[in-house]
Amino acid sequence: MPEPTKKEENEVPAPAPAPPPEEPNKEKEDGTAPPKDEEEASPPNALPPDWSLSESPGTEDHDKQNANSQLSTLFVEKPQTGTVKVGGNITFIAKVKAEDLLRKPTIKWFKGKWMDLASKAGKHLQLKETFERQTRIYTFEMQIIKAKENYAGNYRCEVTYKDKFDSCSFDLEVHESTGTTPSIDIRSAFKRSGEGQEDAGELDFSGLLKRREVKQQEEEPEIDVWELLKNANPNEYEKIAFQYGITDLRGMLKRLKRMRRVEKKSAAFAKILDPAYQIDKGGRVRFVVELADPKLEVKWYKNGQEIRPSTKYIFEHKGCERIMFINNCSLTDDSEYYVTAGDEKCSTELFVREPPIMVTKQLEDTNAYCGERVELECEVSEDDANVKWFKNGEEIIPGPKSRYKVKVEGKKHILIIEGATKADSAEYSVMTTGGQSSAKLSVGLRPLKILTPLTDQTVKLGKEICLKCEISEDIPGKWTKNGLPVQESERLKVVHKGRIHKLVIDNALTEDEGEYVFAPDAYPDTLSAKVRVIDPPKINLGGLDADNTVTVVAGNKLRLEIPISGEPPPKVIWSRADKAITEGSGRLRAESYPDSSTLIIDVAERDDSGVYNINLKNEAGEAHASIKIKVVDIPDPPVAPNVTDVGDDWCIMKWEPPVYDGGSPILGYFIERKKKQSSRWMRLNFDLCKETTFEPKKMIEGVAYEVRIFAVNAVGISKPSMPSKPFVPLAVTSPPTLLAVDSVTDTTVTMKWRPPDQIGAAGLDGYVLEYCFEGTENWVVANTDLIDKTKFTITGLPTDAKIFVRVKAVNAAGASEPKYYSQPILVKEVIEPPKIRIPRHLKQTYIRRVGEAVNLVIPFQGKPRPELIWKKDGAEIDKNQINIRNSETDTIIFIRKAERSHSGKYDLQVKVEKFTESASIDIQIVDRPGPPQTVKIEDVWGENVALTWTPPKDDGNAAITGYTIQKADKKSMEWFTVIEHYHRTNATITELVIGNEYYFRVFAENMCGLSEEATMTKESAVIAKDGKVYKNPVYEDFDFTEAPMFTQPLVNTYAIAGYNATLNCSVRGNPKPKITWMKNKVAIVDDPRYRMFSNQGVCTLEIRKPSPYDGGTYCCKAVNDLGTVEIECKLEVKGMASKILGVG
Repeated sequence: MPEPTKKEENEVPAPAPAPPPEEPNKEKEDGTAPPKDEEEASPPNALPPDWSLSESPGTEDHDKQNANSQLSTLFVEKPQTGTVKVGGNITFIAKVKAEDLLRKPTIKWFKGKWMDLASKAGKHLQLKETFERQTRIYTFEMQIIKAKENYAGNYRCEVTYKDKFDSCSFDLEVHESTGTTPSIDIRSAFKRSGEGQEDAGELDFSGLLKRREVKQQEEEPEIDVWELLKNANPNEYEKIAFQYGITDLRGMLKRLKRMRRVEKKSAAFAKILDPAYQIDKGGRVRFVVELADPKLEVKWYKNGQEIRPSTKYIFEHKGCERIMFINNCSLTDDSEYYVTAGDEKCSTELFVREPPIMVTKQLEDTNAYCGERVELECEVSEDDANVKWFKNGEEIIPGPKSRYKVKVEGKKHILIIEGATKADSAEYSVMTTGGQSSAKLSVGLRPLKILTPLTDQTVKLGKEICLKCEISEDIPGKWTKNGLPVQESERLKVVHKGRIHKLVIDNALTEDEGEYVFAPDAYPDTLSAKVRVIDPPKINLGGLDADNTVTVVAGNKLRLEIPISGEPPPKVIWSRADKAITEGSGRLRAESYPDSSTLIIDVAERDDSGVYNINLKNEAGEAHASIKIKVVDIPDPPVAPNVTDVGDDWCIMKWEPPVYDGGSPILGYFIERKKKQSSRWMRLNFDLCKETTFEPKKMIEGVAYEVRIFAVNAVGISKPSMPSKPFVPLAVTSPPTLLAVDSVTDTTVTMKWRPPDQIGAAGLDGYVLEYCFEGTENWVVANTDLIDKTKFTITGLPTDAKIFVRVKAVNAAGASEPKYYSQPILVKEVIEPPKIRIPRHLKQTYIRRVGEAVNLVIPFQGKPRPELIWKKDGAEIDKNQINIRNSETDTIIFIRKAERSHSGKYDLQVKVEKFTESASIDIQIVDRPGPPQTVKIEDVWGENVALTWTPPKDDGNAAITGYTIQKADKKSMEWFTVIEHYHRTNATITELVIGNEYYFRVFAENMCGLSEEATMTKESAVIAKDGKVYKNPVYEDFDFTEAPMFTQPLVNTYAIAGYNATLNCSVRGNPKPKITWMKNKVAIVDDPRYRMFSNQGVCTLEIRKPSPYDGGTYCCKAVNDLGTVEIECKLEVKGMASKILGVG
């Protein structure tokens, strides 16, 4: 936290708050410590320079406890007095119960009587708040971080909630930690380091550190600075303050102002307290006031808290005098005090100063050896006093990581140096507030003696190497190998225990050989030893098989390298059948290297197979091993394979293994095939075939093939076998597909089917259709000759009989598997009512342009074959203009070049005996429109011309969608388009050139495009150069009224029972027409099964889950003031069963 700002002594004290009422059960504590010799303190003639910086401390612990012992109205737990060392942390906790509180209480922390700590929160002070919902307790914490000496004093915690108030005071004592820099009471060093900065309020010891020499200075007579200021001219305040070290000018002025106010005469006090008192730490101070009326009640306060009598605070009455003694003064007593008498009060301040600490026993020069424990001891005049230690003038700061430790035993202070080194030789000094002492420390080396020297060692490879020596001193040292420093690792450990030094190497290696030297630190002496590592010969056969067999392919070169080891390097001898293999240049020879031996066979032969021996020998021992060498080759080719079975695109082949496997087991076979007339072989398997049988696939039927075999072992692939005998794949077709009943009469059944999916190279010769009666298994062939079509009629069947039918496909390979009809067929003709399936695009008006072809296909159903009747606008169709073609399942109306006369309503009627079905199709043949009838120039003014025209007589059998207006200058008669897609029959042409004469023409436009010709104005429009009086045209109001008219008619609709159906049409008219829906000429009103919508002229009738009874004729009627219009459609509702079975 930012260090608390020091209280300005010159500030006029604020009125003290009224003392809290005494509780009936308030507890008192009587101090038990005996008081020191009384030492009365009189008001100082001049306040010390640090007076303006002192903090208002609190009372002693027992006074704080007395004040806190009163019953609390809000606090559950109050902060307690605490003690902390300089640089330490401390936390004060206050708890408030919130059971009866509706919101969070307000809490404030104060230092002294007036300093609010909320504004001081920072790196040294943190204020925290928490709330426990289960216990409903607010916890308030004040944490002081890295405490300093000037943080000591009296603190107060206040909590308020509406009209409730509670207060608690507590003290903080800050002790100097051992080894830390003491707070030296040299007033000239106490200066403010700066205000408004992060370190505001810190004490500046820089002047103190510069004083290396303590000199006894003559004491100067004390001067009362405040008397000088009171009698001086205000212009000289700054000069006097600078001369006597007062840096707080603002506080000085406030103090002077308060001193003048103090001089006012009091009615209650005959004699008031002095402005300030000063006392040494541990002394006794006496406060005296004289009352004007001895009957007045007097109360003493410290920082706003009433002082109760105790062993520390003693009250006396002598006539009109009221006296308070404070025994054993400490830094916490440094505070503001005031006394009340009636309604008046007077105040003063007490300053407690520490006496200087003197060095009573000086440091002594000391000599020590390296590694010893050194203690530098001195004594001071006070117990547990703070002192500073210095080394060559630099301050020593002890700590956990420091080699220096400070030990304090009462007045005795000891500086301890563990394991002294030459670097510790220096001049050491100790400084207190009242003196200093110094001494020299010399650290030297003891004579070194070698108690146990290093010895040369010879160890086997893999064993432990342990080099050990012992010297007379417990000092570290360094190990080297061949002049290079030894680095520790998991295998190499350096051990130092007291005077014994060891170098331990686990699992010795040949590179560990060398000369090792140990050199003790700070001594020129060294110890050395040589280490030699030997190893018996070893043969490493880890790279060979379990039986030490080496396989080599015949004709290849074998270079068998066997790793060997041994120290010193062993001698190697290779042999076979007791015959040594020498090193030379022969086909079979040996080669030796330091870490391996190699056996070489150039161009291996089958006779080179056998057992080879290798022998090693050195001074550490011998080693022997045997290695088996096996020479292998590729196998012989197998015999020609035999094809045992043939299919449509496959065959089965078998063969025998080769006679000689090449010395290595046969791993498998590769198979190849080729067409007989080709020379290109194709491999059939990429993974080895482990068996001696194989099934080649994906061959072409009718083509002759040959196959051959390759044998494979670990060495390689053999030569191919002789080809097999040629064979040709051939197979029957797959069964026919989609066998279905085409038609049934009383004596015949017509069946149809689809060709087989797979026919094969043998082709398809025809089909055989068979049937049998239900209850028998006697299949009868229906056709005497093969059927070449996929449809056949079985005749001569008895009526009401049930038969099963199957069909087979036949080719050169034979008959295929039969295809059965899934269920028996009843020989009896079935009447199917007619049904017309109007395509969706024909349910609306079918529009085509003149000259385009019209080709409409309308499917229908019905059995026996229905009778079809076409009519156009109720009359018979002219077969010369319109072609009608009928089949068993659909009818086609075809017009090669459509003309406008072909437009109209076409009715189709389908009859099957007594059943009839009808449908209608609207065909509209459109063409370009004719030109407008007339074009007139209505008016010419300025650069504008007003045109009007009349619509064309011939609209091309389609609505006019717009007009295109063009203009031409009479001079050039080149036409330019002025307006396109214009919908009105009048227009104003603007921006014409003055002085020109124009003609105008208009094209009509519909969905087919512009009219072929245009109508031109008979007269021209002259744009006069001189101005004319503009004649305002007279516009008549456009009549937007319009009788109702359906722009989109209702369409005959089919619905499924149980599924919602909708009828839609669109209508326009002005005023907006009223829409009425009717079913069978009866208006639909308030029927929950119907919902009616009308949005932007689109009218919708929704029928919820219709039934067959909802079928009928529906009508939409639109009415407004200008007329009435109706439109009808038919709705047919089908049952679910009919829909599933396809029956109309």
